[in-house]
Amino acid sequence: MRNEWQPKLGDKFVRRPRVKAHPLRRVLGIPGLFSAGYGNVGSSIYYALGIVTLVAMGATPIALAIAGIFFIFTALTYAEGTAMFPEAGGSASFARHGFNDAVGFISGWALMLSYIVTIAISAFVIPPYLGHFLPLLKESTTVSTAVSMGIIFFLMVINVIGVRETSIVNVTAAVFDLLVQILIIALGLLVIFNFDVLVNHITFYWPSLENLILGVALAAIAYTGVETMSQMAEETKRPAIRVPRALILMIVIVLILFGGVSTVGLSAMTPQELTTSWATDPVAGIAFSISSAITPQEIAARFSSQTEIVIILTWVFNGLRNLLPGLVAVLAASILFIATNAGLMGISRLAFSLGRYQLIPPVLGRVHRRFKTPYISIIIFAGVALAILIPGFFAPSVFVELGALYAFGSLFSFFLAHAAIINLRIKNPDLPRPFKLGGNIKYKQWELPVTSILGLVGTGVIWLVVIFTQPYSRWVGLSWMAIGLALYLLFRWRRRLPLGQTAGKGANPSWKQG
Repeated sequence: MRNEWQPKLGDKFVRRPRVKAHPLRRVLGIPGLFSAGYGNVGSSIYYALGIVTLVAMGATPIALAIAGIFFIFTALTYAEGTAMFPEAGGSASFARHGFNDAVGFISGWALMLSYIVTIAISAFVIPPYLGHFLPLLKESTTVSTAVSMGIIFFLMVINVIGVRETSIVNVTAAVFDLLVQILIIALGLLVIFNFDVLVNHITFYWPSLENLILGVALAAIAYTGVETMSQMAEETKRPAIRVPRALILMIVIVLILFGGVSTVGLSAMTPQELTTSWATDPVAGIAFSISSAITPQEIAARFSSQTEIVIILTWVFNGLRNLLPGLVAVLAASILFIATNAGLMGISRLAFSLGRYQLIPPVLGRVHRRFKTPYISIIIFAGVALAILIPGFFAPSVFVELGALYAFGSLFSFFLAHAAIINLRIKNPDLPRPFKLGGNIKYKQWELPVTSILGLVGTGVIWLVVIFTQPYSRWVGLSWMAIGLALYLLFRWRRRLPLGQTAGKGANPSWKQG
């Protein structure tokens, strides 16, 4: 006999908020993760180098190196956090687990601003680089902006269809970009590098202490790709192992490439020449200098005692002299294309996570039944990025003012990520940590991570420098945060949810389902 419970007259029911969350499809490996993260980090060299040099002058390699140290700390923090919680959300997920829903929302909302600006800026500067092949793309702001918007629309469609197609595009472009970057560094070291000239450019154009600090703050813009990898943990096979490995791989490669490009750049020209003639396209300036230096006379001077090498190199370099500018154009376009795509993927996965945990309206996190992608958030935030580009039709310099916003949200979310990992070590020390570095500080019964502590202090100071020295990013960024907090309070009030609900309550994350 079937025994079923039946409600009786007068029984009370409490309807709890429930989110329908289809698990995202796990298809990514280390190459797909690396290419997505590298798209954000690697693309920034095409404009970050010029911005940093404008402020830090001869100390540009030092500013990039100091910012790179904090990048290492941040990547290791993300490796620990993502291995513990391999779910979409990144620093917002860490903050929610480490503190509560309110802090998780603050981190997530700040990240949304960074992703939107990243999508818009990256797409906006693709056409000017391709202007090497079609000058109209660089000369006409109308054509350039229209093409940029077309790129975003195309990637929106690709991301709605599914991450597998996106991953293939990313891996192909990343491999090509890495090869051309290595070629530029190798050629630069071979034909134009001069240690004495480099030292002279560094010392003669050494900036004031204030400009050096500001240069480090702006250099942090160049290292903002770790979030994208963490966001995609829920679509990764064996994320507790592969995400930390992909992060470490990116640390090594990015630091080598950035160090090589900046060193070759300051060997090729003075900081003043770089910021005057090539401020907006510094890598193109480096390529031009290399092409100009590739002459039979220069090769013969460097290898005067090795006739066979001179003959071979002359033949090879004569071909590269004509190919290099075009290669750089394709290089820039490809990596900026990856960055646009990575930003779109990151913000859609972030919205998926925030919606699932009732931090924003759950409709934004809805996953397509067929494609298993958060299609609504992809379409909405791609639309916001398209709207940001509209002023480009009549004000092509508008993206320059948005440059500091690229760092505003990311640095703030990095700060909260470090704080969350430290707090989790205190409040939940027995939580399984598949990735955990040694060298911790022993305090009472807790083991506090040195890298997270240093990262917390460093990113906090750099963020404050950006706030106090960049009026546009200060007011726009703080206004964005204020609007977000108002929306959060209204949404939670209408859903009758506590504002600071403990992270994880009432949720059923897919990463716990295996």
